[in-house]
Amino acid sequence: MFTGIVETTGRVADVTRNDEGRRLRIETEGIGGFSRGQSIAVDGVCLTVEERGETEDGEWFDAFLAAETVARTSLDERAVGDGVSLERALPADGRFDGHVVQGHVDTTTEVVGVERIGEDYRYTFALPGGYERYVAEKGSIALDGVSLTVASVDDDAGTFDIAIIPTTRAETTLDEREPGDAVNVEVDVVAKYVERLETY
Repeated sequence: MFTGIVETTGRVADVTRNDEGRRLRIETEGIGGFSRGQSIAVDGVCLTVEERGETEDGEWFDAFLAAETVARTSLDERAVGDGVSLERALPADGRFDGHVVQGHVDTTTEVVGVERIGEDYRYTFALPGGYERYVAEKGSIALDGVSLTVASVDDDAGTFDIAIIPTTRAETTLDEREPGDAVNVEVDVVAKYVERLETY
């Protein structure tokens, strides 16, 4: 389980592809001590560390993306040099911030607009098709693995807004996202379970 509180960012150092999926090598200076089999969220996608090593300034790890992960997330678009947000799984005795994030991405959506308002930023996203009902004003949502609060929803326009403070923008890869870019979406799992229970 994750919390959506991104620990650091990394860079895609290598990409390989075969018939079964895609493999990414991620380099980072912000965190380390990776171990084989460890779970780590890469742009909100729960991946498993296969191999790891050291660089001159930090560490790297390899993770494999199965075909289903490639099809459902934006990681298929990540190329060498692209930034990714990283969060290690929450330890049992860890401090819980953010909200419950599984790393099981539901879908992707598109950045519609980015506007600076004073020192803050307002990001507008398209409501994700088939998941609109889970996007609620003041509700939680994870975008590229970042735990965020929905500022407003415009059903007529088919969009929702998120207010981003400078710290969140600087410490994640949201500062690299521009209109037209795809982001990973994980809606609030609690809302999904409540909806499921109401059908019985």
